[in-house]
Amino acid sequence: MNANWSRNAFVYLLILVAGVALFLNIYRPDEAPEQISLTQLAAAIQKGSVESIRVNGQEVQVIVDENKPPLTTRRELDIPLTQTLVGLGVKPDELGRVRITYEAPGNGGNWLALFINLLPLIFIAGLFFILFRQSQGSNNQALSFGKSKARLFTGDKPTVTFADVAGSDEAKQELQEIVEFLKEPQKFAALGARIPKGVLLVGPPGTGKTLMAKAVSGEAGVPFFSISGSEFVEMFVGVGASRVRDLFEQAKRNSPCIIFIDEIDAVGRYRGTGLGGSHDEREQTLNQILVEMDGFGTDTNVILVAATNRPDILDPALLRPGRFDRRVTMDRPDVRGRLEILKVHVRGKPVAPDVDLENVARQTPGFVGADLENVVNEAAILAARRGKRSIGMSELQEAVERIGLGGPERRSRLISEREKRITAYHEAGHALVARLSDSSDPIQKITIVPRSMAVGYVWQVSDRDRVLNNRTYYNERIAIALGGRVAEEIIFGEITTGASNDIQQLTNMARAMVTKYGMSEVMGPLQFGQQDELVFLGRELAEQRDYSEEVAEQIDAEVRRLVNDAHARVRALLTTNLDKLHAIARALLERETLNSEELDAILTAA
Repeated sequence: MNANWSRNAFVYLLILVAGVALFLNIYRPDEAPEQISLTQLAAAIQKGSVESIRVNGQEVQVIVDENKPPLTTRRELDIPLTQTLVGLGVKPDELGRVRITYEAPGNGGNWLALFINLLPLIFIAGLFFILFRQSQGSNNQALSFGKSKARLFTGDKPTVTFADVAGSDEAKQELQEIVEFLKEPQKFAALGARIPKGVLLVGPPGTGKTLMAKAVSGEAGVPFFSISGSEFVEMFVGVGASRVRDLFEQAKRNSPCIIFIDEIDAVGRYRGTGLGGSHDEREQTLNQILVEMDGFGTDTNVILVAATNRPDILDPALLRPGRFDRRVTMDRPDVRGRLEILKVHVRGKPVAPDVDLENVARQTPGFVGADLENVVNEAAILAARRGKRSIGMSELQEAVERIGLGGPERRSRLISEREKRITAYHEAGHALVARLSDSSDPIQKITIVPRSMAVGYVWQVSDRDRVLNNRTYYNERIAIALGGRVAEEIIFGEITTGASNDIQQLTNMARAMVTKYGMSEVMGPLQFGQQDELVFLGRELAEQRDYSEEVAEQIDAEVRRLVNDAHARVRALLTTNLDKLHAIARALLERETLNSEELDAILTAA
């Protein structure tokens, strides 16, 4: 590379010099000596106005005055100058008064004249050279347009192994067989077993699908090609298919190896349905992937590992056995899995002795690996900001609240005393109803310090991961959500907008009990409406009504009944325990934040 750069620099410098010299040669000032004829020279000698003559080959310089530029002429070929002048009428005595000197002719002037004459040719040749190099570079770019952009990671020095992936023991067991296939293919070939063509990693974002694929490569010690599904798709038809072919050719040359395609749903959508937009380039790319995975001449030790959180939109031809033989689900980790993930992320970090990772794991239900990594990182940032030398439990809890509730505390937010009092009774109503309920989750914290968009909140942490929820649990959740609004009604005789989010949540829960879970005695064990959902994102795209208007009125009436019954129970509960409601609100106004132990002490003393 340095030699090429030096050669190119020399060529460019030569072109620059030639261009400058040519410019000076064309546009130099008119300082050329005045030309005279031999007849004029003879007349000047006869007049006595010539001081000296210098002869250099055929070139003759005539000096009339030392302070003036010389005059030039040319003598006739092979005839002495004096003989020529005598022939023109100059007398010998007149020649005797002029000093004539002869110089040996040199080749320097000829070479210089030749170089100057060649400058235009050099300049033009240089321009052609530059144009040729530029066109060659554009041709290289055009040829490399269809090349794969996959990044290759060699397997001789693995950076990620199964020890770096926690919380997915079942996925590890599934993928351990892939590692054995890559390490000892002859062991399985002796029994007639065929190496899997592809493994599809399915799960919510942040569960470690990419990390797991790298761990498989690190365990097997084989090359690892990584590329995103969107890198195949271009505006030109055929480029994506060309990149797929080039990727698999590179993989075959490095087999056994692993190809990892992240977000394969970018090119693996249903063909011909128009879902996500009809795009012929995407279909051609998908067709090429299908051929490479299960076409002629695919008997190589190349395993395709793909990741997606949208398996419901993938083409069936891509998911059939022979292409993606394995589907590994990486779901959200449970308490034990979150504990193992936290242990991985605190490895190598200074952690205080009071840190209880098991407690942090219980406080983070629903968190995935990326969330837990962010928790540890936020805790480290907080510890550094506070000037500590280790990460303490307070930093970890603050980090959990920041990530779970959406931002830091906003103590600088100005709230009037009346709004602060309303907020205190609102949160006290939530906390008291939750504390007096049998099936609710334990309360971790109550605060009226604003955080994110909330002016206060009650933080409940489940002591276990809930898989099955019964009707009582949802009824109590609706009651807890109504606790703040009912407390405002009892104490202030009016309601505010502070319960808007609570109303939204309880309405969704009540409607789900009636239409999805069959928990209504009136409507029976039926599901109403067909929801198109993103399975792993938990979002409803649309709902198709498959019931009549009469049934819709019954659903609305049943939802209203569930909420009204809960409202009556909460009002009776808070009215009976009004002294405890006042005690919790007073404590919040004084301290702003209460933990579970302080709440228990207040309720015992009230």
